[in-house]
This record gives sequence, structure tokens and C-alpha cells, in this order.
Amino acid sequence: MPDLLPDKPYSPACERNREPILDLLRTHFADRRQVLEIGSGTGQHAVHFAAALPQLRWQCADRAPYLPGIRLWLADAALSNTPAPLALDVNGTWPETRFDAVFSANTLHIMSAAEVETLFARLPGVLNDDALLAIYGPFRYRGAHTSASNAAFDASLRANDPASGIRDFEWVDGLAAAIGLTLVEDRAMPANNRGLVWRRPDGR
Repeated sequence: MPDLLPDKPYSPACERNREPILDLLRTHFADRRQVLEIGSGTGQHAVHFAAALPQLRWQCADRAPYLPGIRLWLADAALSNTPAPLALDVNGTWPETRFDAVFSANTLHIMSAAEVETLFARLPGVLNDDALLAIYGPFRYRGAHTSASNAAFDASLRANDPASGIRDFEWVDGLAAAIGLTLVEDRAMPANNRGLVWRRPDGR
């Protein structure tokens, strides 16, 4: 009998949010060609978005423990526009390639505040002129949660890891502005999440 492949990792949340996120990406990534996904997780988003947006070369990246699961999703989908995933820890070595878009979903509240700062500080090294940054996830506004469920989620995150937690939009937008990114959309998404998109002006 042939060897059985291990089960692919699976995230129900990825299945629930993939279509609203795809709508956001269709709007902003229609003219993009090279996308770096930071924190690809299971790999489910990558195969869904790469199949729906075949003009994109979708480069997955995550910490080393996640790469085997991502490879399973990529191998099963067998898409021509999803190269092998890269090992990327925001505190470690980053790719030398530049991209015209970066995407990340549900990562900023898992990272420490220092890691979020490092993420934004390192982004200019991978962004082309006129690049876009799209981030999906929950945010606070003016220090307040947008829902009781987000407040409860934030409390559970901080109880598990005091360095994690839902970030303030204004703080994140300030980090983006500090590296020359301008907010072009803040879209309400299902389950009290947001879809944020910034653009890097030409020559910055």
C-alpha cells in the first residue's frame, strides 16, 4: 500500500474569513505580481488566494515549525504560482527579494509589541516602490475594543501570554507612517475584524 500523507493542518477561521479577505485583495492586489505572506500558518489562505488570483506569485513565509504543514497544502493544490515556503521569523533573517505587496492575517495580536515594531522596521527591506501592505485582524480604536467578544479574546490572549494582545489601530498606523506607508483603506470585516491596506508611495 502507498504511504499515507500526514493530515494537513486545518483552521476553521481560515475557511470562514477567506472570502471577505479575498474581496479585499481583489480590490487592491489586482495589479500586483509578487506577494509575500508573513505568517502563512496552515497555508489555507495561500492556496485559496493564489488560485483565485493567478496573476500573483504568492510567497508563503512563517516560522520553521509551520513550514511542513504549509508544504502539504501547497503540494495538494499543485499551483504554479506558489513557490516553496520561506522560513521567516520577524526577529531573524528576512528574504532578500523585494515584493510589490505584503499580506498578513491574524498575526499582530500574537506577536509581542516589540515584534510588531520589528516587523514594520524590517518591511522597507522587502517592499518595492509603490508596494502595498494588507493586514487582517482585530484592532482597538482609541483604546477601546470594537465588541465584547474582542475584549474577551484580548483578555484570553494576555492571560496566555502577557506580551500578546489586540493592538491599537492608531499605534499600528503610526508604525506604518514611520516607514512611509499611507493608509488607503480600513474595511470592516466579519467577526469584528478589520482589513487594513497601506501604500508605499513611489520613491520612498
